[in-house]
Amino acid sequence: MRVILAEDSTLLREGLVRLLAEEGHEVLAAVGDASALLAAVERHDPDIVVADVRMPPTHTDEGLRAVLEIRRDRPAVKVLVLSQYVEKKYATELMSGDVDGVGYLLKDRVAQVSDFLDALERVGAGGAAFDPEVVRQLLARTSQTDPLARLTPREREVLEHMAQGYTNASIAQALHVSQSAVEKHVNAVFDKLRLSHVSGYSRRVLAVMRFLES
Repeated sequence: MRVILAEDSTLLREGLVRLLAEEGHEVLAAVGDASALLAAVERHDPDIVVADVRMPPTHTDEGLRAVLEIRRDRPAVKVLVLSQYVEKKYATELMSGDVDGVGYLLKDRVAQVSDFLDALERVGAGGAAFDPEVVRQLLARTSQTDPLARLTPREREVLEHMAQGYTNASIAQALHVSQSAVEKHVNAVFDKLRLSHVSGYSRRVLAVMRFLES
């Protein structure tokens, strides 16, 4: 894939450049701030952007706001946020729209290099990759509001796995239940969140994310 990196830590940025090159990806640019990221995307039109949330000059949310701008102006460009933080306001905005080709990982929770590479491939192929902790924090933000509050504990557990991009078979294996049981829970989630009419893979993630802004 053709990749642009945005990371203000020089050591991490250069390490990611080498890793991606070794895996056969083409790193078009590696930059250290949000303005340079937007300029690089405009210049190179990459397949995917990997960006941190907090970058110069204020080290607050510049990276994530730049990612949102990229998604708005260039929806074909996939984005993988790689950060130490869950920036809830803009993460909610990022993940409440079309989440095909979107990912959000926490640096400290990427246990293996292969986990990062797998997420990169999944997002680059048009799928989704969300760290479970990101999902939990955003779910907690809306736990007292409908329609999510109407879900049973098991349905919420299934929903967390759905939001991470897992298939029904993978959820069944993780929760040690049958696939038919998972399918029943999934259908119940769609019904309670009024998503039965939505078609396609994206509703599996939208089942969580569409309502995070409420």
